[in-house]
Amino acid sequence: MDEPVTPAPSSEPAAEQVESRAHPPASSAATISWLRDLMVSVLIAAVVILFLYQPVRVEGTSMMPGLIDQERIFINKFAYRFGISDIQHGDTVVFWYPGDPSKSFIKRIIGVPGDKVLVKDGQVFVNDVAIDEPYVPGDYRDHVSTPLKAVPPGEYFVLGDHRSSSNDSRMWGTVPRRYIYGKASFVYWPLDRLGLLR
Repeated sequence: MDEPVTPAPSSEPAAEQVESRAHPPASSAATISWLRDLMVSVLIAAVVILFLYQPVRVEGTSMMPGLIDQERIFINKFAYRFGISDIQHGDTVVFWYPGDPSKSFIKRIIGVPGDKVLVKDGQVFVNDVAIDEPYVPGDYRDHVSTPLKAVPPGEYFVLGDHRSSSNDSRMWGTVPRRYIYGKASFVYWPLDRLGLLR
């Protein structure tokens, strides 16, 4: 009669142990899933920031009080480029300075192609109508006058909100459409000024 055979001790782990090593515990799987989702989210955010929005730093006081010196904002780089929206009166835009295209300026659109712009003692008239500018408080106004100017096709008349400290279309003329590369959209720093731009 054959005796029962007992397997000799082996240094290899039992099949059940090998199986459990192939499939990590539930908590480990959840961690891996969370890390994967985080990486995908970061990648999507990076693509959005790099290709749709661009962070920029405001330098100077020409757009106060709406934008302050050293404030960080996001600009939408593709809103105008792909026809998502047209450049409109009141938009705050970032553009290459016509006098030196290596520099970027940020100003507000006052006149679009075909408009006639006149500044009389600090009051802005577009097509013979005095425009309401709630973004320019009384303390930030000046009494500069400029002659009537017709905005050429494909160009824009821009002004800073802090009129007494802004270098803008009153001094150097209009901005070609091809120089405008973004619309100011969102303040992200400092945190106490976090929010959408109007």
